[in-house]
Amino acid sequence: MTTDVLPSARAELAPLIRLSVPLMVGLTAALLIGVVDTVMISPLGTVPLAAAGVTTAVLIILISALWGLLTVISVQISQAEGAGEPARVALALRSGLLLCLIGGVLAAALMMGVYPLLGPFGQPPEVLEILLPYWASMALWIVPFTLFFGLKALFDAVDWPWVAVGLSYIGVVVNIPANYTFIHVLDMGILGAGLASILSQSLSLLAAWLVVTRAEGLRAYRQKVAVAWIDVRAQLRDSLPLCLGYAGEGGAYAMIGLMIGWLGAEALAAHQIVNALGGVAYVIPLGMAGAVSIRVGNAVGAGRRDRLRPILKASFLMVVLWQVLAACVFIFGGRLLADSMSTDPAVIQLATTLFLVMAAMQIADGIQGTSLGALRGMSDMERPTTITLIAYWLLALPASYLLGITLEIGAVGIWAGYTLGLVVAAIALPWRFWRLTA
Repeated sequence: MTTDVLPSARAELAPLIRLSVPLMVGLTAALLIGVVDTVMISPLGTVPLAAAGVTTAVLIILISALWGLLTVISVQISQAEGAGEPARVALALRSGLLLCLIGGVLAAALMMGVYPLLGPFGQPPEVLEILLPYWASMALWIVPFTLFFGLKALFDAVDWPWVAVGLSYIGVVVNIPANYTFIHVLDMGILGAGLASILSQSLSLLAAWLVVTRAEGLRAYRQKVAVAWIDVRAQLRDSLPLCLGYAGEGGAYAMIGLMIGWLGAEALAAHQIVNALGGVAYVIPLGMAGAVSIRVGNAVGAGRRDRLRPILKASFLMVVLWQVLAACVFIFGGRLLADSMSTDPAVIQLATTLFLVMAAMQIADGIQGTSLGALRGMSDMERPTTITLIAYWLLALPASYLLGITLEIGAVGIWAGYTLGLVVAAIALPWRFWRLTA
């Protein structure tokens, strides 16, 4: 088997590209909504931009946890599709959508419950004065977001990824004029950005629902299947370790944002700029992780374990090449990107420096994310969760606090500490996959 790994990896490149490119383009749509919000909010000043940064920090935790639900749905659908069982696909989709609705509502409620804790947690008072309307609207946005990606899992798993892309960009197209109208024409301020996000995501969800319920090519997946609570509980049970793992990673990243909030509105605004623009670069490893998860799930469902290592090796080749390119953009274009998002010299200077730190973490971030996707495709949930929790909470966050707060290096030190967790995860997760596929 070892001598066949390289030719087999080359054979996996084309299928991975065909699947990952639409996934990446589709994920870019979701991130572009955040970029549009940031671009439209930035003319309002440093404090509104910082308010968006605080909101994003907490949203990351909740969306990361919900991504665990979405990943389990995607894996179950892809394994059922790989086994040629459309009834199982229909069951996984229907029970998954019910779980998405419950999870989205609970996440929105939890976000509202967290709001009173922001003041005691040391967030800038001038930011909190204007934050609540935007915070509440983004909490509501979680529900259509989660349901849309639940439906998107079907399109991706049954080889309709470009349909999902088109549906995703409905939201982007609507979000741009809606943001401008609500924020600047109707003078609704930061609240307008939240309302625009709700409107755009809801229209994408409606369009996806119409395709699923009416497209002739999806008829086999609309067959009547009885969804029992036992099915929903089974998905929830499978997803809990994954939710914990993703929430652990997302929560650690969110803590980075909240720590930076202790440094003041300018640092928080710079963090939001780098977070919004840097997130667009992350769609490549995130999309690759999704593609690897689906390809591995298909291989497991078809009983083809000999394909597992070649799939991961091919994904590493593509994701490392991209991350090197992204790092070059941040190194040589960071100043230009920061200039385009703020007129505050202090914010621009700090954002430029943070782009350099982000460049340094790119390869490790891509490898750990892709490896995590491969392990998810094998339904390996608990051990990767333990690895990520150790890497981010026991190593990265203490290092961030030590460098950024105790040693007073500031936002750069906080981000540098977080990079430590990425490096550890980028070593441990591929090693775990290699052991399981020996």
